[in-house]
Amino acid sequence: MQKKIVAGNWKMNTTFQEGEALVKAIIAGKNETPDDVLLIVAPPFTHLCCLTEPLREAGIGVAAQNCASEEKGAYTGEVSAKMLASIGVEYCIIGHSERREYYGETGEILLKKVQQSLSAGLRPIFCVGEVLAEREANRHFEVVGQQLDEVILKLTPADFAKTIIAYEPVWAIGTGKTASSEQAQEIHAHIRKVLVGKFGGAANDTAILYGGSCKPSNAKELFAQPDVAGGLIGGASLVADDFIAIAKAG
Repeated sequence: MQKKIVAGNWKMNTTFQEGEALVKAIIAGKNETPDDVLLIVAPPFTHLCCLTEPLREAGIGVAAQNCASEEKGAYTGEVSAKMLASIGVEYCIIGHSERREYYGETGEILLKKVQQSLSAGLRPIFCVGEVLAEREANRHFEVVGQQLDEVILKLTPADFAKTIIAYEPVWAIGTGKTASSEQAQEIHAHIRKVLVGKFGGAANDTAILYGGSCKPSNAKELFAQPDVAGGLIGGASLVADDFIAIAKAG
């Protein structure tokens, strides 16, 4: 397994000035984190051009929260993967449950976004996960398997090797609920089994992150699971002390 990854998804939060202050606090706290933990920060689009350089200089990865499914053209309001790469962005979150739910992003659209990211030299952080009704119906393995099949399993082995997977139990995002460490390990192991079935032993090196109300109080237990390679952090990434504390749990 590679080093642990702790990625902060700020979502639609912080003005630029607030984001700048948060980045300074995260950079200040980075020296408290273990060397084998990679920090990644995903600010809003408006912040990226100014915050990417100081983050990268501090050894912190920079991610966009989304990208367009097309390379360029008459797509008012969209931001292409190549535009993001041109300012030093390294990663792109794709398929987050909020994008699927609120913006109707289908597997077909997400595959195009992943391909655009890879073509531009970005590493996709691809999100999968089930809603509460699917979990209660014991369909979580099926749902996650289908989400992988629609996108990740369609990649070439070379492109797959550049991807990061984030499992997010949708019922635990922003609700304060968290999958138990046993539940997290069970589905992370299932995801890895699906990936190994398609890509062979190379999938054993794929980072699979947990995303779903991960916080300082539960990060250590979650990250101790053998198939949990870190976390995709939402609300807690907006508080520098909490984000650094989660990273220290790695």
